[in-house]
Amino acid sequence: MTSRRQFLKTMGGVTLLTIVPRSVLGKGMIAPSDQLTKGIIGVGGMGRGHIPYDNTRVVALCDVDKTHLSKAAALVKEKINLYHDFRDLILDKNVDIVHIATPPHWHGLMSLEAAKAGKDIFCEKPMTRTIGEGKRVREAIAQHGNIFRLNTWFRFKDPFYGLGTPMKPLKKLVDSGLLGWPLKVTISKHTGFDWKFFWVGKTHLEPQPVPQELDYDMWLGPAPYKPYNAHRVHSTFRGYWDYDGGGLGDMGQHYIDPVQYMLGKDNTSPVKVEVDAPQQHPDAVGTWRSITYTYEDGCQIILWGGDYGESDTPYIAGPNGNVYKNFVCDIPDWEKKLASFPEPQAQNTDFIECIRNRQKFALNEINGHRSCTIVNMGTVALQLNRTLEFDPVNELFVNDEEANRLLDQPVRAPWTI
Repeated sequence: MTSRRQFLKTMGGVTLLTIVPRSVLGKGMIAPSDQLTKGIIGVGGMGRGHIPYDNTRVVALCDVDKTHLSKAAALVKEKINLYHDFRDLILDKNVDIVHIATPPHWHGLMSLEAAKAGKDIFCEKPMTRTIGEGKRVREAIAQHGNIFRLNTWFRFKDPFYGLGTPMKPLKKLVDSGLLGWPLKVTISKHTGFDWKFFWVGKTHLEPQPVPQELDYDMWLGPAPYKPYNAHRVHSTFRGYWDYDGGGLGDMGQHYIDPVQYMLGKDNTSPVKVEVDAPQQHPDAVGTWRSITYTYEDGCQIILWGGDYGESDTPYIAGPNGNVYKNFVCDIPDWEKKLASFPEPQAQNTDFIECIRNRQKFALNEINGHRSCTIVNMGTVALQLNRTLEFDPVNELFVNDEEANRLLDQPVRAPWTI
């Protein structure tokens, strides 16, 4: 049988949609042109929360925790397929979209498998746990022609945390040049952003019995084997380098991706990352005082953790003016001056329409990989506790073999990425 992806290739990249009126199908039936189907991998809190996503119909769920799976299944009225192994869900011929809502150490591998199977992909942040995984996901999607969405949306909708404004007027202000160039953006509690330092690991975990409902070996998957402890899994996994990067891993792409968009850096990366932090434990994620990223043109993104830094620091600092929390700008008559400038270019923000029309979503495998790279540059610098230089073209650390070994961390057999 010809797969959907093979069919698209034979049609020269043109998608043909079958428009079937509901009247033909009968009362209560949904036309294929109305809804796409979705399978969700990982149905803890985030996965369950996305079951009612607009204009999709859930037909399959997967989790290695039987309790999570049964709770999620109870939220779906229709009969659906339930899986223990994500590969079975990906190969389910009824699934159009694979939604990956697992811990980040699975994101790269699952995205690759979904891409190879011809599925479109909705992936939670961070896009991948390492820079190398992100590169391979980007390459796989280019090869197979999938539509990929990364699930952080602040570059195109909703007020941007404590700033009290959506990104669009900030983007317009930056593009206008009124602030000057280069710009320095500070992301901290003082400018409206909390780095959630409660996501830290414990350094002395006693082995515990694995709960009967959990397949712990499958939960670990490609991550190194460590004896089970409840603090490693589910809601507290973010505190361990094997699976995520603490508050930076949890919130970094939410906070940094819109800044990357605002600065026009979607196709590049910083050339340097500097950290001010205590020495990190090799297993358990700790806290940090600051992380500073510098681009080739002098623009900077500065992260201040906890209460570190000065309370009156602007969110955006430019040679000609500053922007503070609640979208306060100190340029005289800035709103009047800004009115004459063009609006930012429209973005493709309807994921379902992007799938139907085979157009890239606003936050995709290319720009999403770049903003995730910023996060992962920071996690590498924290683990090594030193300044690192980065080549944004070849996506390698410069003259630093130890740092480059963390681009692709070891994968536990039998898994490969």
